[in-house]
Amino acid sequence: MENVLEVKNLTKKFGSSVDGFIAVNDISFSLKDGEILGVLGPNGAGKTTTIQMLLGIMEPSHGTIDYFGKEFIKNREEILKQINFSSTYINLPWWCTVSEILDLFCRLYGVKDRQKRIKKLATEFELDGLLSKQYSMLSAGERTRVLLTKAFLNYPKLLLLDEPTASLDIDIAVRIREFLKKQQKEYGVSMLLTSHNMSEVEEMCDRVIVINKGTIIATDTPENLAKSISSSYVELLISRDHKKAEDFFTKIDLPFEKNKHRFTLPIDEHKVAELLMLLASEKIEYEEIGIEKPDLEDYFLELIEKTKI
Repeated sequence: MENVLEVKNLTKKFGSSVDGFIAVNDISFSLKDGEILGVLGPNGAGKTTTIQMLLGIMEPSHGTIDYFGKEFIKNREEILKQINFSSTYINLPWWCTVSEILDLFCRLYGVKDRQKRIKKLATEFELDGLLSKQYSMLSAGERTRVLLTKAFLNYPKLLLLDEPTASLDIDIAVRIREFLKKQQKEYGVSMLLTSHNMSEVEEMCDRVIVINKGTIIATDTPENLAKSISSSYVELLISRDHKKAEDFFTKIDLPFEKNKHRFTLPIDEHKVAELLMLLASEKIEYEEIGIEKPDLEDYFLELIEKTKI
């Protein structure tokens, strides 16, 4: 697959060359045609600054941004017609109705058959009953849906999505994710997505980059990142021998949480068999066992902890 976005040595520094603050520090990454790339990082990591540079809102201190094989700075107008953006942190004209806002953006993008396009997307994002409503009267979730609708008006080849399902009810968020995946599958729309919802990133993204302190500290598939953590949780139901088990875990200095007769123990997944053998040798019987393996959130939290100053 070809790259629809290529970022090389992107840097943004605020202030003087001596005392300035580096918000984004020499990052490089690419987005393939039809791919969904997740961007994770704690608050202040440089995610928003990066997106603002990708949109041309902020000028980089150093580095290059290429869309569709063309340099962004030299082909800005042409490129902006082929991409779009949605963020829960921006606002649209409060005094306009939803229909007026969408019609305005259709005109800005030169969309043909404006009303047909608006009607189709309004149905997809469940906005039919809100088109005549003033934007200022909408709930946070309704505004998010309007912003997403706006982002699809110009049939974009590439979408920059900042927290796309924030403020949405769970059922609507599920449908939005299904719609986004459908656009990727049927029309090859590429997406760069930031989210604090780790399960959403795992479900949506083909690859993930992790940014902290303005630097990319990891990149891989969500599955591979999660697999890089060996720690797991073992849950055991021990009814008859629960007091004996509690004494044994304390004796071998193995931390545990107990809820009635259920024990939850953090343990390296490679040592689970060893633990079960120890229980057998102590004649401690368990009725049920469950093993919870690490997910992307576990990986993210551990990685951020390791990179703290």
